[in-house]
Amino acid sequence: MATKEFLVIGLGRFGGGLAETLVGMGHDVLGVDADPKPVQEFSGLLTHVVEADSTSEAAMRQLGAGEFGTAVVAIGTDLEASILTTSVLADLGVARIVAKAVTEAHGRILQRVGAHRVVFPERDMGIRVGHSLAGSIMDYFQLDPGFALVETRAPKEIVGKTLADAEVRKRYGITVVCIKPQGGSFTYATPDTVVQDGDVLVVAGETRRAEAFGELPS
Repeated sequence: MATKEFLVIGLGRFGGGLAETLVGMGHDVLGVDADPKPVQEFSGLLTHVVEADSTSEAAMRQLGAGEFGTAVVAIGTDLEASILTTSVLADLGVARIVAKAVTEAHGRILQRVGAHRVVFPERDMGIRVGHSLAGSIMDYFQLDPGFALVETRAPKEIVGKTLADAEVRKRYGITVVCIKPQGGSFTYATPDTVVQDGDVLVVAGETRRAEAFGELPS
């Protein structure tokens, strides 16, 4: 995998975790924060860490922000700084700006001032945890407003059957993408795969159908 360069502005829980993940994947990350405390904390963990005012175009230009292919605005509760920073990056011509939003209104403003993608970490995590508390769902990924991936324990009504015999696509409107036996690893599912008690399935489908399948008794 080719090494890429990322600019991450805001080194709180979300931004800091994201930046460390990117470094762990072998990429170069310049972390920026206006607070000296996280700058000191992440010194040595990221490729470069700088204390700077990200709302200042002059400061961002001096850091070469416009040369990064991807910039992440991970500023938390300071909405004004989040919006101004996104606008500055857009003016500097950053090719891809990903911005964290805390509300729908905040997200819409970020898009208007130049964010190419807006993410809602708290809301999305709340959705995932909420689904994991219902039925047999273990994890939940909303890929699109109408489409989801669900990780769930195998429902009793298909245990002991092949996926073809269980007719999961016809009966439930979902596709079993992969399956993990107890004590084993995930493997691709085929029509001949026999579902055993305790298996974990990852299924894909329309949100309501994937959710309904995940809520079947296991």
